Amino acid sequence: MATIYKHLSKKVQADTNLAEVLIILKNGNDYFVRSKTGIFVTPDNFRKGEIVVNRRKVGNDIAYHEEQLKKLNDLCAHIFNEVCITPKANINAKWLKGVVDEFNHPETEKTSGDGKTFYNLAEDFLSKKDCSNSYKKSFCVLIRDVLRYEGFRRATEDKNFVFDVDKVTRDDIDGFNDYLRNEKSLSEEYPKIFEKLMKDYPVGIKKGKCLLVVRGENTMIKLIQKLKAFFLWLYDSGKTKNRPFDGFRIGAERFGTPYYITIDERNAIANYDFSGQKSLEVQRDIFVFHCFVGCRVSDLIKLTERNITNGILVYAPHKTKDEGEQSLQARVPLHPKAVKLIEKYKGVVPDGRLFPFISPQKYNKAIKEIFKQVGITRNVIVRNPKSGESETKPINEIASSHLARRTFVGNAYFMVSDPNIIGKMSGHVEGSRAFSRYRKIEDSTLQDVINRLG
Repeated sequence: MATIYKHLSKKVQADTNLAEVLIILKNGNDYFVRSKTGIFVTPDNFRKGEIVVNRRKVGNDIAYHEEQLKKLNDLCAHIFNEVCITPKANINAKWLKGVVDEFNHPETEKTSGDGKTFYNLAEDFLSKKDCSNSYKKSFCVLIRDVLRYEGFRRATEDKNFVFDVDKVTRDDIDGFNDYLRNEKSLSEEYPKIFEKLMKDYPVGIKKGKCLLVVRGENTMIKLIQKLKAFFLWLYDSGKTKNRPFDGFRIGAERFGTPYYITIDERNAIANYDFSGQKSLEVQRDIFVFHCFVGCRVSDLIKLTERNITNGILVYAPHKTKDEGEQSLQARVPLHPKAVKLIEKYKGVVPDGRLFPFISPQKYNKAIKEIFKQVGITRNVIVRNPKSGESETKPINEIASSHLARRTFVGNAYFMVSDPNIIGKMSGHVEGSRAFSRYRKIEDSTLQDVINRLG
């Protein structure tokens, strides 16, 4: 797993008392490279490998150091994005310096290469598209999928095959689609070929072995949708005249009926005594607040007091922008219980965020444990994403952060049944297909009422 370590240079500028932040990019035994960042802070604002804005020191330039903190976080995100689409063998000190220079001087055009390879154009797409880190990571997955497909075609069919954006045909898109569906079985049929492909372009950038798995239909649809969006961007920006997706039918994602917890269950979680389990209590409070506002977890972790105006939470849903939908703002009047939770953690997080949020993975793990301890373990019917078949699972085993969003939408839907009203609070765009799933629940409930009239 690629990791960035930060430390402060021992050279402190006499006139400004600033020192440069230095970084080390490391991934096991694969690479260990150093670089300057061009980011300078005072020693008082750097502790334990991180920029920490010192608000207590008289005369400290707080605004400047907050800007440097954001810049460093953005730089690290930029480096990780580049790591995702770069073969390990190509990552060295010169490469890292180039990545940092590109971040610090985006106005400078790249001079290496002709800029027309799929790889270079994908880099350009990511650098110019205003999207979240999660979208960039998922797009990097697509890039590595395409590069493995290209390598497989060269190894088995045509040694000169290139996924050339100017020459890719609809048949090539069909071939890539089939490759995604069968990659797992192909890797078992051609182990030697995939040994090299997986080394150069792994499924993900993570610790340990990165194994191929059978993809579900929804996963494949999302990947093809991203590839189509990429080609539309190439066409709209004049980088190609090729439109291989014209007439290509991707299909629609399929979802099961949404499950969520009732207001009584939410209150049971809110009132449960987690004495002696401070960490779990904090995550419980975040989850309950989450149920009151219904945002995506990617937006939740960024919320600060600046997002609250006259008792209304206002934020721009990032996923909506990532997927090219119309821009909008979500507006959620805060319930008194949500306000109380905000007050409980006011000033706890140094950077001004509303809650001391941990990683999304640990948050999801904590939610499952919370459900188990509170005793919310009823069975729910879910759709297996790979087989498409319905399965019965205990809700505590599959509970996650997104359940809070569904809880908000589901309970609100039964009160107003108007998707546009709920959409203004949840950040769904008008006409979102998500609400049709809640309509099915409402219809079944109404039918049950009619049946009881007899």
